[in-house]
Amino acid sequence: MPKTAAETKTGSAAEPASGTDAETVAYQSDVGEVQVPKNPQRIVDLTAFTTGYFVALDAPVVGAMQGAMNNKYIKEQLAAQGTTNLGDTPTAEPILGLKPDLIIAYKGAEGIDKLSAIAPVVQLEYGKRSYKDLMLEMGKLTNREEAAKAWVEKWEARIAELKPQVEAAVGDRKVSILNPYAKGLYVFGNNYGRGGEIIYGEFGLKAPAKAQAEAIDSGTGWASISLELLPEYAGDIVFTSPWSGDDSDPETVYGNSLWKNLPAVKAGHVFRLDATSDTYNDPVSLEGQLEFITDSLLSAK
Repeated sequence: MPKTAAETKTGSAAEPASGTDAETVAYQSDVGEVQVPKNPQRIVDLTAFTTGYFVALDAPVVGAMQGAMNNKYIKEQLAAQGTTNLGDTPTAEPILGLKPDLIIAYKGAEGIDKLSAIAPVVQLEYGKRSYKDLMLEMGKLTNREEAAKAWVEKWEARIAELKPQVEAAVGDRKVSILNPYAKGLYVFGNNYGRGGEIIYGEFGLKAPAKAQAEAIDSGTGWASISLELLPEYAGDIVFTSPWSGDDSDPETVYGNSLWKNLPAVKAGHVFRLDATSDTYNDPVSLEGQLEFITDSLLSAK
């Protein structure tokens, strides 16, 4: 199964951060109620995939995972606000040094007890909410609800403008999202990043029948196939990149005759995604993906 969230590992027990008199409110996290700052000023995000929501909301992030720091869609904004790169497996000590007033972690992440000794920890369950719902939820968490609603409204207006153009250009052709990896290919659907939220979710385009059934209609979000099955899962238009979860050579697939003989390849209707940044489905990343995906689909004549 593709890994979508970095695990958080913590080191030795840490002393609580300095207390403040800031007003707190009750927030319902995915594991229960937590008292959090009404206006958090020093957020540490250990999920990587949520960081872009805080960037979109202009909420201050003092520490983030390496994946988020390297995401081309938000890296400049994080650098501008002086966000610290906590690496892939941050320990409690550097987090403590950042004096956070709020920590974001995935549900069940390792070392929650030690993190809770530093600052309030809000645990999120990956994939529980759509990106729009998560945007509204992060707006609530950071006391920026109106900004979150405004983003959703602006996004939906932009989709409404572009969707008829895309539908007219694509017609009844099928679209695939394919990532080569060590044992074959991952076929992605509408809720695992890589543009799926836009291609299948917002634009309502369809994948080939088997991909549609297994990666989208099933609710799973992805399927794993052998190279031999590629022609059955490849659409008339293909978005692709190597999967960043292993170091296998993608040319095992891209250089294979099965790939080279795909109608999409022969027609020049294959579009390369960013192997790391396009895995994200936060608002800022989606805005960047929307431009590339729309231009690609409109060019596939």
